[in-house]
Amino acid sequence: MTITRPLPIFDPRSVPVLSVDTHLPDVPLQRLTPEALRQRFLQPPVWMPERNTEKKFDDRVPALAAVLIPLVMRDELMLLLTERGKNMSTHSGQIAFPGGRTDEADADAVHTALREADEEIGLPSGHVEVLGTLPTYVTGSAFIVTPVVALVKPGFQLQPNPAEVADVFEVPLRFLMSPGNHRRHVYETEGVQREWLSMPYISGAAELSRERYIWGATAAMLRNFYRFLAA
Repeated sequence: MTITRPLPIFDPRSVPVLSVDTHLPDVPLQRLTPEALRQRFLQPPVWMPERNTEKKFDDRVPALAAVLIPLVMRDELMLLLTERGKNMSTHSGQIAFPGGRTDEADADAVHTALREADEEIGLPSGHVEVLGTLPTYVTGSAFIVTPVVALVKPGFQLQPNPAEVADVFEVPLRFLMSPGNHRRHVYETEGVQREWLSMPYISGAAELSRERYIWGATAAMLRNFYRFLAA
């Protein structure tokens, strides 16, 4: 049996940027509207996900999971993201979509994503319009994740679970759908090379600004969303 060694703890911000994908076009703004997204899922293009499996770094038994990609319908579409609590057993402190492991009682991935979003951040399902799903993504920690894309009607009051979520914030979808903000990294340890994307975003007013370091599985699923919308 092959024993997979845990990925050493490291700061992904310290890994140099190899390149930035400025050669790729932005998703046109006319595609980043609620109605355009509804039509895209009703009549999806022919496309292929760019990334769907990470190199395994954990020996746990594979488990089904789902995340919600919640797009809040403000003056422009805003993606709602979370910062995971520092005490979480996997991916602690990382930027993530609301979501988690599938329960036996869940009817499907949509059920999982909506339940987890309610449990994690108190997002009421009555404000959520599910558009569809993207191809599954397998993380290095052995989660088989289904991304569920949804529009979210404003007016909700979030109640983040302090045991799981350190913060909740929003990022303009247009920023994430611009490859000029997609940076490539390579990290090698013990003879194993791992590659990922990062999409750092600065939020808040100048005096209170902070970097939201979006990377790893979250960035990879956003990259697949970019490919879906750009096709």
